[in-house]
Amino acid sequence: MTGRGRRVEGTGFVGRRGVVAGVAAGVLLLGAGCSSGDSGEPEGAPSGGASSAAGSPSPQGEAVPPPAKGSVRVVRTVAEGLKSPWGVAAIPGGGLLVGSRDEGTVTLVEGGARTEVGEVPGVSADGEGGLLGLALSPQFASDRMVYAYFTSESDNRIVRMRYDDQRPAGQQLGAPDTVFRGIPKGRIHNGGRIAFGPDGMLYAGTGESGDTGLSQDLGSLGGKILRLTPEGEPAPGNPFPDSPVYSYGHRNVQGLAWDSRQRLFAAEFGQNTWDELNAIAPGGNYGWPDAEGRSTDPKYRNPLAQWSTADASPSGIAYAEGSLWMAGLRGQRLWRIPLNGTEASAEPQAFLEEKYGRLRTVLSAGGDKLWVTTSNTDGRGVVRNGDDRILELQVS
Repeated sequence: MTGRGRRVEGTGFVGRRGVVAGVAAGVLLLGAGCSSGDSGEPEGAPSGGASSAAGSPSPQGEAVPPPAKGSVRVVRTVAEGLKSPWGVAAIPGGGLLVGSRDEGTVTLVEGGARTEVGEVPGVSADGEGGLLGLALSPQFASDRMVYAYFTSESDNRIVRMRYDDQRPAGQQLGAPDTVFRGIPKGRIHNGGRIAFGPDGMLYAGTGESGDTGLSQDLGSLGGKILRLTPEGEPAPGNPFPDSPVYSYGHRNVQGLAWDSRQRLFAAEFGQNTWDELNAIAPGGNYGWPDAEGRSTDPKYRNPLAQWSTADASPSGIAYAEGSLWMAGLRGQRLWRIPLNGTEASAEPQAFLEEKYGRLRTVLSAGGDKLWVTTSNTDGRGVVRNGDDRILELQVS
């Protein structure tokens, strides 16, 4: 795929109160001083090894960076027989909620059993769209709210639903409350990852829906990382006044994670050359469509690591044991990127190469454990016996 499509509408945002906001023209100057995916998983992209890139901002050294080389051990298979799993959220005290991109359902995986808890109404699964990211409210223990990012008939949006495990199976998700809407949609590049940050705000990675011009347009929600309150309003302290935009110049963000120092990182698909792992700064411009991978233009922020699209096509990322762990779809592998502040401290290292097929979501399971989902039933993978599955890994 070329990633260059027809114009998609959606140049403003509508929060849950129905307020439409633009961005003042003067804020364009704010990003000018900055320095410097699903690539639609392009057919025929060149092969090549991973390479580190000098990052910006400058690193803030950790006391002891992790070893240059790490390890991965598959501890167990948590679940099998899942259909197009995408978003995963861990319930405090045990259990995983897993969303099906194509079916629009949410399933509880617990103790080796799978129970459908409900269906998200309004999901329109087409191409790369459907039921995408899931996240739990920071106050989940009391409010029981599950957030979901999904593609509707008209846009990509974020809703929240109350989860009541005392109700019958299939009826445990309450009616959705739309907290944010108006994110551009397309058959490709819908973004979709959501996560609550250490600050209690909701972050969302979006795609440019195949319209490359949206990424540099600060009045559009496409090709951005958004930062919202739990109610869907622009979060206090955002870099652009009255705007949910936190960073821009992205192609298709599907990975969000914070390290132990509460620094945000994001993975995104390149087009035909370079996929990226970026350290995210408020107001940062990450270059797309003018830059793919490293750039010599000082107004764009460079990735801390980049890969051939054949070796990565990254989706989810997670932080554990001093490293970021990045799932590869087309690359069919799990990448380990050891960190020293906001730079890679050593060359990325690949694990599970072609052993389980396409890998979609990576989630911290605490300490040195991760959960990783396969993505072979999404129409682009080779389905194996037992697909799709969730694996538990021990990493170092």
